[in-house]
Amino acid sequence: MKKFLAQSYIWLLLAMLYAPIIIIAIYSFTEAKVLGNWTGFSLELYKNVFGGGLNSSLMKAIQNTLSIGILAALLSTMLGTVSAIGIHNLYGRKRKVMTFLNDIPMLNPDIITGISLFILFIAVGVSQGYTTILIAHVSFCTPYVILSILPKLRQLPANTYEAALDLGATPAQAMRKIIIPQIKPGIISGFILAFTLSIDDFAVTLFTKGNGGIETLSTYIYADARKGGLTPEIRPIMTLIFITVLILLIIINIRSMKNTKK
Repeated sequence: MKKFLAQSYIWLLLAMLYAPIIIIAIYSFTEAKVLGNWTGFSLELYKNVFGGGLNSSLMKAIQNTLSIGILAALLSTMLGTVSAIGIHNLYGRKRKVMTFLNDIPMLNPDIITGISLFILFIAVGVSQGYTTILIAHVSFCTPYVILSILPKLRQLPANTYEAALDLGATPAQAMRKIIIPQIKPGIISGFILAFTLSIDDFAVTLFTKGNGGIETLSTYIYADARKGGLTPEIRPIMTLIFITVLILLIIINIRSMKNTKK
């Protein structure tokens, strides 16, 4: 009975989590303006998404979301890689303190992070817009990249870097040809994680986008919902984003399992 109740609880929880996504995916194959009103199977909404039938503001929001996501992932991956190597080379209390400080942004609620960055940008007199959103996304994505890379660094044989230097490699060559290839799985996982976190973010973006009219997909959906409804094309877009994120997570898990076996 205990096993049955435990499994029932898990399946009920999964159903609650995924039922809204499945409903959106189902109604993305109909032209109904209102979610829940099935008017027959149709691919018209997908044709609008891929055929340039989106309104200009939604298209711009998608472009902003993708560009910010890619740039934030690239920058946070570079910063996170350097920071992870630096933390790994610390010893004793210093390493514990830096690891603890790196964990705080991940545990901090998004709304606190958004308000803090909002106040910071106002205090330094920075006009909010695309750049401030990008900086904000890099700031909360970098700790996740560090967390992805540190386990790979701990798996390295001791004194690998020093051994490469003893064999005649320059510091740059030792880093590029020895350390980076060894931690590449963690770097790739960190990049994918940073990208998914960036395109998914709402609270931090809302507080750092300012009043210049710039929108990402999350803030566009929020503003659209406040008007009393959602643009029908958002349904196929949400379905495609979910499938993309699902594929990325599957890739991460497959790579993780392969590395664990090795």
